[in-house]
Amino acid sequence: MPINPKPAAEKAEEKNPAEEIFIPTEPKWTLDEIILPEEVHAQILDVATYAENSHRVFELWGFKRTHKFSRRIGINLYGAPGTGKTMAAHAIAKYLGRKILIVNYADIESKFVGETPKNIRKAFEAAKNSDSILFFDEADAILSKRVTNMTQAVDVSVNQTRSVMLMLMNEFQDFIIFATNFISNFDPAFMRRISIHIEFTLPDVECRKKLWRMYTPREVPNNLDFDELAEKFDGLSGSDISNAMLNAAFKAARLKADELDKALVFEAVENILASKRANNS
Repeated sequence: MPINPKPAAEKAEEKNPAEEIFIPTEPKWTLDEIILPEEVHAQILDVATYAENSHRVFELWGFKRTHKFSRRIGINLYGAPGTGKTMAAHAIAKYLGRKILIVNYADIESKFVGETPKNIRKAFEAAKNSDSILFFDEADAILSKRVTNMTQAVDVSVNQTRSVMLMLMNEFQDFIIFATNFISNFDPAFMRRISIHIEFTLPDVECRKKLWRMYTPREVPNNLDFDELAEKFDGLSGSDISNAMLNAAFKAARLKADELDKALVFEAVENILASKRANNS
């Protein structure tokens, strides 16, 4: 027995699953909740105050004549993993009082040739329609260098995707934030169109002290010396410090310890550093 087709009205209400990928969310962090070197924090503030200063710059100071197509601002946050790039993107959106629309390459990649550029367009449209800050995480996957010696259909598709991205960036007159661990992979054409590049480095001693304090809850009994931890362990990211504290706490709980002993924290940090060395070998 044939299946009756769905009524036209019901079909119209159906949503394309791809369109439901790009949903803006409330930012998770504020500028007060991220610990960064003073110079990086100042650069983030310059970006975050762009909107409130744009009237003075473009209207009162006349930059609307000399920079007609520069109301778009592209920001690239680059540096080592775990240094706060994603948190900073959320904090910028929070400062501006707007939602953030996060785009990962996995969200837009399609096995069907020609579908990836369409998904990129949908991401830009969703950000514009919802007045959200558009954030491309792990952006090197989509802003990487174009293929010069094309030998396969996939090479053509990659270049088509890059071309569409360039066009959309030129047309989009709003904030676009990118984050990457591999800025060296960016195509020069994208580098020119991103007006601000902010490097995120591993925290220095002072930042590490603040991070150890921040990730140690007041409620946990401990014998930790934050100055000692900051001085003893170099090369840690904020994410590393967060993970070390949590790993040490769970081990202390398993051992039924009365307090979080610094020896357990030392052990957790050494494990993380060992894994990082293995990864770089």
